[in-house]
Amino acid sequence: MPKANVTFEDIGITVTVPAGTRLIEVSEKVGAGILYGCREGECGTCMTRIVQGAANLAEPSVLEDRVLKDNLAGRDIRLACQAQVLGGEIVVRPA
Repeated sequence: MPKANVTFEDIGITVTVPAGTRLIEVSEKVGAGILYGCREGECGTCMTRIVQGAANLAEPSVLEDRVLKDNLAGRDIRLACQAQVLGGEIVVRPA
């Protein structure tokens, strides 16, 4: 199974994760500063800036695309709860 290296700029940690892992799962495990309110009904709170490696993430789902457009998010922003790693190197930081 392919693996990816995900670096969290805010805490200076890089972890290796299997393909298919969502960024929010990794963030929770390492204590990165990606906030989220999904479980409280606040969709869009986990917006995350993709500093490097956007091509190493799965394409946004229809839901993610809609939430990003509704929030006027830039091209380098993804929802950590939706963004799945495919492999390679990815560098992120809280938006």
